[in-house]
Amino acid sequence: MSESVTSSNLGLWGQRLVAAIFLGGQVIVHLFAGKIHRRNTLDQMAAVGPESLLIALITAGFVGMVFTIQVAREFINFGAANAVGGVLAISLARELGPVLTAVILAGRVGSAFAAEIGTMKVTEQIDALYILKTDPIDYLVLPRVIACCIMLPVLTILCLITGMAGGMLIATNMYGISQNMFLSSARNFLDIWDICSAALKGIFFGSLIAVIGCSWGLTTTGGAKGVGQSTTTAVVTSLLAIFVFNFFLSYVMFRGTGSAVMKGL
Repeated sequence: MSESVTSSNLGLWGQRLVAAIFLGGQVIVHLFAGKIHRRNTLDQMAAVGPESLLIALITAGFVGMVFTIQVAREFINFGAANAVGGVLAISLARELGPVLTAVILAGRVGSAFAAEIGTMKVTEQIDALYILKTDPIDYLVLPRVIACCIMLPVLTILCLITGMAGGMLIATNMYGISQNMFLSSARNFLDIWDICSAALKGIFFGSLIAVIGCSWGLTTTGGAKGVGQSTTTAVVTSLLAIFVFNFFLSYVMFRGTGSAVMKGL
């Protein structure tokens, strides 16, 4: 009995994943067609960006502090205290900043998208849009995708700055590393491509979060219980997609034998 239930759940998840892929294609078509509802887009940008800013910055600050605690003591023992700021900057720009910011938005924004659109689906508000000759993709999905693709890179860069500030606070007060040495190390290690890669990952992760959240909402069935299940599954699927695609993006962006550490030393 339990095996059949699990198989059924996996089958449903697979169907919704395929629906999400098709929805992503429709979003691209509608985007190039210029069918953008500007007011909804601005409203969603406000919900995704400013309302998520505080929790994202707090998370980034503490991540930067914890990372510095773990790294500084080891680097000082090896006589490489001048590399602490650079290693933190690279880690935040290439991985920690984009991934952690995306995880925060998947939990906060992706779940909200699935819940809102799922509630509209089970209460037949989506059908009402069709009756009014309003395409739900133009009115509901596209504004959310655009908002996430614009605001997630911005939040990622702000989190990078906040994480560096938290790391510098720990480095200067706990390990006696001067601010000039810390910031100079970060400048030497970081490349413009590292900042660009953080923004590109933010755009890609933002599109994943929005498309998955909206798709799971649009395929919701079963009343209030179905809305809850869609919300939970949308967040889990978004997190899985972020980690999987982060591997492929990192492989494409940073494969090879170059060394930012050797360049900065």
